[in-house]
Amino acid sequence: MLIDLIISADDIKKEKLIDKTVVVIDMLRATSVITTALANGCNGVIPVLTIEEALAIAGEEREKYILGGERKALKIEGFDFSNSPLDYIKENVEGKTLVITTSNGTRAIKGSEGARNILIGAMINAKAVAKRILELNNDVVIVNAGTLGEFSMDDFICGGYIIDHITKEIEVDLTDIAATAHYIYTNNEDIISFIKYARHYKRIMELGLNDDLEYCCSKDCVDIVPEYNEGKIS
Repeated sequence: MLIDLIISADDIKKEKLIDKTVVVIDMLRATSVITTALANGCNGVIPVLTIEEALAIAGEEREKYILGGERKALKIEGFDFSNSPLDYIKENVEGKTLVITTSNGTRAIKGSEGARNILIGAMINAKAVAKRILELNNDVVIVNAGTLGEFSMDDFICGGYIIDHITKEIEVDLTDIAATAHYIYTNNEDIISFIKYARHYKRIMELGLNDDLEYCCSKDCVDIVPEYNEGKIS
């Protein structure tokens, strides 16, 4: 098994994804939201690129849908919830479909179309993602959503943590960048202490989203692996 890593949604090259298992990571916070919503009984998640697409999908059957997401880390006007995973409790999501649009995460998911499998990964479900990767037994590309096309420390260390789980089970070949992500994790197992230097961390703290940060940095507290297929995550 070969494991590679792409550092942002803007750096995705479709030819690198063919016949691969892709893991999309936007741990702060889109992939944490998606994983949490599905764990709490959401029927499915539809990722879209624009606010207009999200509103059109909800359309006249608004009661069946939840609109969620962010722009510049803030709740979108007219949407039900922001990009905080703590909003997506059972009482809010059970039996409904989430339509989500975010600055980075949904772009990375849509940009990964064409891969053999597309898994949704975060710190909160990293161990389960690693297990699913082993079951699929394909070469792997970890796609970091990044932040507005730039490298993001939080997604990078999350990828390293998933790799760490895999390497404890089988021998793998790592590209240089995947090996670097693994090295970063093994030398910085306290996630918050590492990502406090990230620009994205500073934005989260400026907005007072401390609880979001603590939850999104929690390891392996959710045991499901969302998978994206034909426009929907389930």
